[in-house]
Amino acid sequence: MIPTPATRNTDIVIVGGGVLGLLSARNLSACGVRVTVIDKGPLGREASWAGGGIMSPLYPWRYDWSINCLAQRSQTMYPALARELERETGIDIQHITCGLLTLDAPDHEFALAWGQEHGQLIEARQDEQLARLEPNLGGGFQKGLWMPDVANVRNPVFLEALKASLAGNPLVNLVEHCELLGFSEQQGGIQGVETSMGSIKCEKTLITAGAWSAGLIEQLSATVPIEPVKGQMLLIKAEPGVVKRVVLSGGRYVIPRNDGHVLVGSSLEKTGFDACITDQAKSSLSEFAYHLIPRLKGYPIVKQWAGLRPGSPAGVPYIGTVPGKPNVFINAGHFRNGLIMAPASAKLITDLMLARDVDIDPAPYRVNR
Repeated sequence: MIPTPATRNTDIVIVGGGVLGLLSARNLSACGVRVTVIDKGPLGREASWAGGGIMSPLYPWRYDWSINCLAQRSQTMYPALARELERETGIDIQHITCGLLTLDAPDHEFALAWGQEHGQLIEARQDEQLARLEPNLGGGFQKGLWMPDVANVRNPVFLEALKASLAGNPLVNLVEHCELLGFSEQQGGIQGVETSMGSIKCEKTLITAGAWSAGLIEQLSATVPIEPVKGQMLLIKAEPGVVKRVVLSGGRYVIPRNDGHVLVGSSLEKTGFDACITDQAKSSLSEFAYHLIPRLKGYPIVKQWAGLRPGSPAGVPYIGTVPGKPNVFINAGHFRNGLIMAPASAKLITDLMLARDVDIDPAPYRVNR
């Protein structure tokens, strides 16, 4: 939609219409706050749309607790969120628990000990036990780590449900193809934003622009070390049951969908804001998939795409105020775990923006940490 005079005054402007921006808008509007979400392109695209939808960090035992804290909290929130969205919109985001099988991890024993210490169900599997979990698994794998509670969702469908739920919300305005050009500063404070569609006055601004967030924050004479990291993925049109679990090996994975399609991901490339797909990535990912699940060789690759993840040091996101700008906030830099950390991140930023008590310590996520 195009901003009208009625939408040029709002309580909060959210810059970036991915999963973090849309969930933040959902939370804020539920508290009676008027929200305008702007995005320079279509809502719900970029990294939010491009990811695989695994509801767990890959190798969670290798991450800082600040990441696992948000991930575990979000895992408990997703089932109810999925039910609410289906009730509101009729869209099933396909939140399905199929488990995650990690193969031949070099830190196998450490992962088991970490799981026991942190209350995460991680079970050792080996040899024929692997075949029982994933009957079409290729040969040569000796041991595995089985996380039966891990779920996944279909990212594009999830984002469609979020957009549909907000489209009928009288407190929320969704504005696509509206680029942030700058901030309106008066009397030492930010009073609104300047966009390619005109000015919008607001009391507070939230930056949820993923890999583009650093460039927007620079306009406020602040810095945040977020950079784009390209990830390419493939979609194979297989049959239901060819792959039964999310299977992870060497940092890459296959993800089954209900209809039999299998996602294969993903590359990690620092190529700036270049989101072009490459034959090299297609070849590398397909070879990985065929080695992991040889039966996939008999099915066609029907799609290849790329997204730009918001890379940050150690993958720890930035959630809180921008230094020196007390009414400008950021919720970005989640790297490979944006979807899994999104519900808890959106709740935390909502609590901070509304000056409410928080149930997660915000200190690890400060911009100036």
